Amino acid sequence: MEVSVITDEIDSDLERAVAVMSECGVRAAELRQIWDKNIVDAPRDYWERAREILARQNIKVVGIASPFYKCDLPGVDGEPTGRMHNAEVRGMDEQAQVLDRAIEAAQFFDTNLVRVFTFWRRGKLTPDVEEAIVDAFRLPASIASSAGIVLGIENEGACYIGTGEQLGDIVRRIAADSVRGIWDPGNALLEGEEPFPRGYNAAGAVITPVHVKDYTISTGSLRWAVVGEGDVDYRGQIDALRKTGYDGYLSLETHYDGDGSKADASRLCLQRLIDMAGNRELK
Repeated sequence: MEVSVITDEIDSDLERAVAVMSECGVRAAELRQIWDKNIVDAPRDYWERAREILARQNIKVVGIASPFYKCDLPGVDGEPTGRMHNAEVRGMDEQAQVLDRAIEAAQFFDTNLVRVFTFWRRGKLTPDVEEAIVDAFRLPASIASSAGIVLGIENEGACYIGTGEQLGDIVRRIAADSVRGIWDPGNALLEGEEPFPRGYNAAGAVITPVHVKDYTISTGSLRWAVVGEGDVDYRGQIDALRKTGYDGYLSLETHYDGDGSKADASRLCLQRLIDMAGNRELK
């Protein structure tokens, strides 16, 4: 089990983010926003510069955190209900280009994982909506398979699939080898689900990475926290992963900003996560 980071959670300036990662001994990254561009909108020279920076520190890319299907289902139109991380807002008719670009980025950075979503949530996850999501993944699943790419659906509360139970169900219904689930316990807790063990057991089809963020709502309002100090039972979650022989990534998505410095907050969260993962040789 290894630790990785969504780099722009430390700093959108990739060079500064990589410096913190190297200081903490972390050698794996997910790419979402680099400098002022989302990874799918960044020009080729951004990619080339990023690859050079990562190579200098021997950091490998373990996933492209794309905004694919961060849009409305056909027949619905509205403003985004979640963060876009500097990605251009695009409708359903432009999602094929988003997927093509995300796959191109994955191949450029030598990873086989593209993170994807399940459309902006505009109401309840009805059987009709679930069927529309399943149908919408049929062609992307085929395209990904042909390219040697896995599409990892993340449970995300701004989209229809927000819990572990919903994630496991939709992945099973899509029933494609090229579509799996990216488990985010923090997002599940935000949706009112007990992330561990209930959400984790229901998610089932987890691939790497498992996303890690923590917060507390014990004061009556949400407050982001240092990993391991919030309401998500990450020690239990990580122990359970270890018992299954999980040898993938725990990918930090900091959110917590401490005294206002995301770099310092990420350093603290990384050290806690490394300790919990048992990778003390990384320190």
